[in-house]
Amino acid sequence: MGHRGMMTTTEQTAVKPGINITDKALEHIRSAMQKEGIDPVQGGFRLGVQGGGCSGLSYNIRFDTQPRERDRIFNFGDVRVFIDPKSFIYLSGMTVAWEETLMHQGFVFQNPNAKKSCGCGTSFS
Repeated sequence: MGHRGMMTTTEQTAVKPGINITDKALEHIRSAMQKEGIDPVQGGFRLGVQGGGCSGLSYNIRFDTQPRERDRIFNFGDVRVFIDPKSFIYLSGMTVAWEETLMHQGFVFQNPNAKKSCGCGTSFS
């Protein structure tokens, strides 16, 4: 019985982990949305996945003026994040962070679904 209960908990966690965005990444998203003239009430930050890249799939980020009909919408205060259903399969449970080092400045994707990723950090499989 105990083992079965653990399976149920795992299944529930796998169904609804959503995504996480660090405060530093949210600051940069807000700033970029203002520069792009995106209305935060209607528009948002779109996360997606597309074929290609050195590992098979690559992350696709951009701003969108409004969500699409089947998008999953996540609210982080005044920032909305849109993810299409196909991309959500690969992005569920992911954390988007902002990194600033001597060699790199930009978004970092910490994806528990990625089996391997490339050196640039924008491609995975």
